[in-house]
Amino acid sequence: MAQLRIALAQTNPAVGDLAANADRLVEWTRRATDRGAHLVVFTEMFLTGYPVEDLVLRTSFVEASIAAIEALAVRLADEGLGGTPVVVGYVDRANLAPRVGQPKGAPLDAAALLHRGRVVLRTAKHHLPNYGVFDEYRYFVRGDRLPIFRLRGVDVAIAVCEDLWQEGGPVSVVAEAGAGLLVVPNASPYEREKDDVRLALVSRRAREAGCALAYANQVGGQDELVFDGDSLIVSASGQLVARAAQFAEELLITDLELPEARFGGLGTFEVEAGDGTVITVEREELSAFPVEPYSPEPPSIAAHLEDTAEVYSALVLAVRDYVRKNGFQSVILGLSGGIDSALTATIASDAIGPERVHAALMPSRYSSEHSLSDARELVDRQGINARVVPISGIVDGFEKEIELTGLAAENLQARVRGMILMGLSNQHGHLVLTTGNKSELAVGYSTLYGDSAGGFAPIKDVLKTLVWELSRWRNAQAGRSGEFLYGFARPPIPENSIEKEPSAELRPDQRDTDSLPEYNVLDRLLDDYVEKDMGSTELIAAGHDPALVARIIRLVDLAEYKRRQYPPGPKITPKNFGRDRRLPITNRWRETTP
Repeated sequence: MAQLRIALAQTNPAVGDLAANADRLVEWTRRATDRGAHLVVFTEMFLTGYPVEDLVLRTSFVEASIAAIEALAVRLADEGLGGTPVVVGYVDRANLAPRVGQPKGAPLDAAALLHRGRVVLRTAKHHLPNYGVFDEYRYFVRGDRLPIFRLRGVDVAIAVCEDLWQEGGPVSVVAEAGAGLLVVPNASPYEREKDDVRLALVSRRAREAGCALAYANQVGGQDELVFDGDSLIVSASGQLVARAAQFAEELLITDLELPEARFGGLGTFEVEAGDGTVITVEREELSAFPVEPYSPEPPSIAAHLEDTAEVYSALVLAVRDYVRKNGFQSVILGLSGGIDSALTATIASDAIGPERVHAALMPSRYSSEHSLSDARELVDRQGINARVVPISGIVDGFEKEIELTGLAAENLQARVRGMILMGLSNQHGHLVLTTGNKSELAVGYSTLYGDSAGGFAPIKDVLKTLVWELSRWRNAQAGRSGEFLYGFARPPIPENSIEKEPSAELRPDQRDTDSLPEYNVLDRLLDDYVEKDMGSTELIAAGHDPALVARIIRLVDLAEYKRRQYPPGPKITPKNFGRDRRLPITNRWRETTP
């Protein structure tokens, strides 16, 4: 057996910022080298950030990525780090003639091995995901190589992200090729309960490949996506050896005992990959002999978050990175005293600090006294910035010029509030946070250019019942601090905001249940219709009331045009309103009930 100290760089790149990402790679490689790492593995497309979407269709961007990877190899050597092999993802291109249906320039979701001033090996993702949030057939052509490099007497193979998730391809070739370690750069987005699936998959692939497997995953927010880290190392038998924390940057250093290389030949050979393709195995030798025996460091296995803490951490990281990566210094939101705006304000305070959170309290003629007092109490508990802007006079001014009644009059109040928030945003440079939840967004209970106005929607993918659960969980953490908790001495959300019956307060004595079922009933139906794509017959068979099924389906379908105009927000479910769920606005298909 041979020893190998591997470093997984679970880091947070910025899409398109090749220079800053390269700087970060050099910094983290130095940290890993200082700790005696023999190999450093960065994440999928780390140099360019992920996902880069249509940027890969620009020749200038792909050329910049290719030039940057070459320059990075030289820079590492110039800074005394060339002796530490580095695996890193970037964008490359295939040498293919243009053809109809092929992405412009034939881009590759590539990974490179950098060592002693040069790019030693290159590979690219073989399986291109085209489901959920992924559109990789639009952007990339597939790779057809499995690189294996000999390092300190151990043969190390490289595969990229989706190649683990699909049968056949490079991973299926690893056992035949005889690698002792498989390293996999990933950019695997977060969604609830995915971690258990991920660990089971990594363990199964390690057993199939007959070698240890190191899974390095990206962390950070990128528009609607949140990457949770949770990098893993498992043994050849599939046992968990080391695990990084969730939602935090970490350099995971792990000492492994691995079998020495069994094959002496270098060069290339072809293998049937089990999916109708042929994979070319390419061997390269960096160092033939094992290191002298040393005392290993104990492996680190981070404690795993329970579900509610996991979701809350994802939302906080998403807001933090959206604000930071887009250059905002502060955020603003409308604070009504209700639970949705209370939770949104709390997430923002935890993300960027309460001193950078601004709230506008905008009471109308229908606002209850406790709504204003609840909002003031949250301001006091958290120490955020707040101002009161009564809207009654502004609404009166509108109504003097144009007669509006019923729903139009209710929506006018919401639009006045949206106009105030956008005006303060323009004046002071705040990012406007929209406070609507997924339940409301599903059934269209939001006002275009009113409460839907804003730049980012932190709870867009959070059903109302989960809003309450997250709020109660956050209050229970009062006095604690950490990566995702600010450490408020008191529970940050007033109890009355959690316990009182929800209301938009746009007309006298209004309650959400005037026009909607109880949220625990509604959310179960929405989960089956939106998340699981059940039709009306399936919904009724699942136990939902037929009349309610017909009514809610109609509301959801008619609200598609509103959702298209809603701000982006972090994805936490398998099917969010945005990248996951794409339905035509002009659409005459309607579910029929038996």
